[in-house]
Amino acid sequence: MHHHAVRGADGFDQHRQWANRTNARNAARARILTAGAPPAAATIERIEGELGWVITQAYGLTETSPFITICEPRPEHDALTSGERCAVKACQGVELLTSGELRVVDEDGREIPADGETQGEIVVRGNAVMKGYYEDQEATDEAMRGGWFHTGDAAVVHASGYAEIRDRIKDVIISGGENISSVEVEGVLLRHPAVQEVAIVGLPHERWGEAPHAFVVLKAGAEASEADLREFARANLAHFKAPQGFTFVAELPKTATGKVQKYVLRGRPAIAKQ
Repeated sequence: MHHHAVRGADGFDQHRQWANRTNARNAARARILTAGAPPAAATIERIEGELGWVITQAYGLTETSPFITICEPRPEHDALTSGERCAVKACQGVELLTSGELRVVDEDGREIPADGETQGEIVVRGNAVMKGYYEDQEATDEAMRGGWFHTGDAAVVHASGYAEIRDRIKDVIISGGENISSVEVEGVLLRHPAVQEVAIVGLPHERWGEAPHAFVVLKAGAEASEADLREFARANLAHFKAPQGFTFVAELPKTATGKVQKYVLRGRPAIAKQ
């Protein structure tokens, strides 16, 4: 991404002074670097507000050794409200100088505009990127098209140059011809006071082809009905993005690194409500 402002000597000195002040202010606070499944802004705000931790998000894959971006804190973020600042912290951020190049491109390989709306795929190249998959030339050729590693992550780029993942490309829900980001819907439902965890997957729908379905873990002692959550979603999202159905579960299936196994949920009967 080539959206960074280049700082002169004075700019670097000012940024270093700000960083030193910030580090001194946060010296007594736990500082957490998070990667893997991206936390929602509401989750970050809750952790920072209730526990006093300072969250910084990084992004990468095994194929990129692993980190390729960092959600860099900047002086201008100090003027933001807590909610606005946590929305920035939920972004994957800007490329690391040590990890090569990162772009977000459309299907024709052209960089998307930095408008926070247009989605593309994150692609990377550099000496931190793998040479290929062991004894699998076909998968290597598919992943390394045009000399860039294709991550399979759909993202937007904000005017600040910060990339924000909206979904795994395979998890984007296409409902009635409209693309729905499961991460966006999850982020909204996590703001409901009764919701502890949520996962959105696309399930078959007679009219729309597929539609978003929510698997929800409620907070201990909290109550919320399907109607409550649907009304909350429709009040905070375009109506076509609101889940068509809800399944309440005790826990979500996850990998050893904490990522939700959405393929398991897609195979689970949606009518099995608890």
